[in-house]
Amino acid sequence: MESEGRTCAIDGCEEDGEFRAPPVYGARHGYDGPGEFRWLCLDHVREFNQGYDYFDGMDQEQIFEAQHPVRGWDSSRRIYQNGPSDAPAWSDFTDPLDAIGARFAASVSRPQTPGRTISAGDRKALKTLGLGEDAAHEIGRGEIRRRYSELVRKYHPDRNGGNRSHEKQLANVIAAYTQLKESPDFR
Repeated sequence: MESEGRTCAIDGCEEDGEFRAPPVYGARHGYDGPGEFRWLCLDHVREFNQGYDYFDGMDQEQIFEAQHPVRGWDSSRRIYQNGPSDAPAWSDFTDPLDAIGARFAASVSRPQTPGRTISAGDRKALKTLGLGEDAAHEIGRGEIRRRYSELVRKYHPDRNGGNRSHEKQLANVIAAYTQLKESPDFR
């Protein structure tokens, strides 16, 4: 127990000092904090708490400010002062390393540009899925996903009455879809 061997700090009290209380007001405080705490018994710590008044010495205006619901959060500049047409407070933020913008750009699909060369692996994957490589620049992720779903339904043994003769084609379709899904040209 933390209070073992301590008696209450109030003169004349012989009870165990179980509860920490701040030092007596006017006691010397160190630069590291409030200084040594006093140890009080239950009755004296209750008495101390009953007599403690945070607002002691404050006038009416100071009490009102201390009790204000957004005290500490209040700001002269609101996010939107005159409505949603005003720019937010963070609109002047600059990202010199483009850390935020680059991350966002990587997650957004990029349109294919004509003339872009497609890797041999991607061309083979498109051929496996039955999507012509000549129209590769117009093919998007949605089209690749739809074609993959069609072929999986076509070749999967559960859809063919347990016929396992198309397992090799199914494995090729899955590999082709995985290739295209991870390809930067089709993100």
